[in-house]
Amino acid sequence: MARKDSVETPDYSVPALEKAFDIIELLANQKDGLSQGQISEAVGRSIHQIYRVLQALEARGYIYRERPGGLYFLSMTMFELAHRHEPLRGLVQIALPQMRRLSDELQQSCNLGIHSAGRVLILAQVESPAPFGFRVRVGAEFPLFATATGRTLMAFQPEATVEKWLDGEPHARAAAKATLGIIRERGFEEQPDGLQPGITDLAFPILGRYGDSVAALTVPYVATTYSSLDQATVRRHAASAAREIGTLIAPRGENE
Repeated sequence: MARKDSVETPDYSVPALEKAFDIIELLANQKDGLSQGQISEAVGRSIHQIYRVLQALEARGYIYRERPGGLYFLSMTMFELAHRHEPLRGLVQIALPQMRRLSDELQQSCNLGIHSAGRVLILAQVESPAPFGFRVRVGAEFPLFATATGRTLMAFQPEATVEKWLDGEPHARAAAKATLGIIRERGFEEQPDGLQPGITDLAFPILGRYGDSVAALTVPYVATTYSSLDQATVRRHAASAAREIGTLIAPRGENE
């Protein structure tokens, strides 16, 4: 009987690198920091196995240790590296002049959000020139479907992408798709902010060359005595700014 030779799959794993990724991904989901022992337990490795990895990540600035508590936190290095990436840097450079003009017109703040690893990441923010306004920190992350920005990003994506992004909403998939359909039909999302009473989030898609959302422009509309424009006018100006940013990202000649 002929003998079958077994083919072994090469092992390309790099243990130290995998430990580093495990730690970075763990700390990315923590806002209160973790001790060395908690990190060890969470990634399923001994303190001895992760000790030098923690040292290396801290020395390179990817994480930092709060003293005297000794808790480890993820630094802003990853975010800063992402901003050096040409597409993101270009998006911010294109959007900021339009955002500043919009903020001056409305006397309201505005921000630019993108999808990042299943969440909304704020790439840029322009504060209101009025004495009173609402701001969102650049680099802040929010749940995707739970925000007007996130829902707007989802509404203008292909069906396959929406299905993938809705993996975290298995029990509300049908309702979520219905909501996205409404947003897509009217062209924007408008809803009271879920975290800040008195604020209405107006979110508009910034469409790329293939008609998919590459970002969302959001105005957290604050109705105060400083709000010289009504909500309908704010909506009109914000929609125009989002279209202008999209045109600058994907000029007409590139779409045709």
